[in-house]
Amino acid sequence: MAAAPTVGVVVFPGSNCEHDVVEAVRLLGGDAELIWHGDATLPDVDAVVLPGGFAHGDYLRPGAIARFSPVMTAVQEFAASGGPVVGICNGFQVLTEAGLLPGALQKNRGLKFVCTTVELAVVGTRSALTAHAHRGQVLRIPINHFEGNYTCQSETLARLISEDRVVLRYVDNPNGSMDAIAGICNEGGNVVGLMPHPERACDPLLGSGDGAVLLQSMLKVAAEGR
Repeated sequence: MAAAPTVGVVVFPGSNCEHDVVEAVRLLGGDAELIWHGDATLPDVDAVVLPGGFAHGDYLRPGAIARFSPVMTAVQEFAASGGPVVGICNGFQVLTEAGLLPGALQKNRGLKFVCTTVELAVVGTRSALTAHAHRGQVLRIPINHFEGNYTCQSETLARLISEDRVVLRYVDNPNGSMDAIAGICNEGGNVVGLMPHPERACDPLLGSGDGAVLLQSMLKVAAEGR
């Protein structure tokens, strides 16, 4: 019997969702280990998650300092080799700052911090996070952010849409994100960023088990890529 895929969860100073990701991955049958942001190399992992939180206190702007952490060079190399990389909330912000995903996350519409459960529509299934979901599927997953308003140039948005790289949209846009975007992927589909927190919705006891759809997809893609 093949060993469960191992997910490396990067910890920056100020991360606060890393243990949530580890527990969710293990609950879904995977293995997980924490990776310190100061490490210049990655251990033998099958996928990488940049978790939510406030990396380096979100000074300057979210993710602007984290992108220079030594581990990010290794993450970029892992992504370039086709390895699945998922950035959740603050992790999404880090991915855009590092240039692994286009666009940026700005302050929410109305300058309001939002902490609620939203409905997400799966609109693209060519990403590591949605490959085993169904187009049109609606998921109930929590959000918890102040700077989750996705923006990009109009040319970039047109390319994201034409290349089927918008993977999740809000059913009822809570933060002003362009085109109601909740998650996008890179050209290869292996790097994905999303603002909602699937790790907080992996058991009905948490109010929803819908996040398991996304994380199970990541684990399956990680296992397939060995």
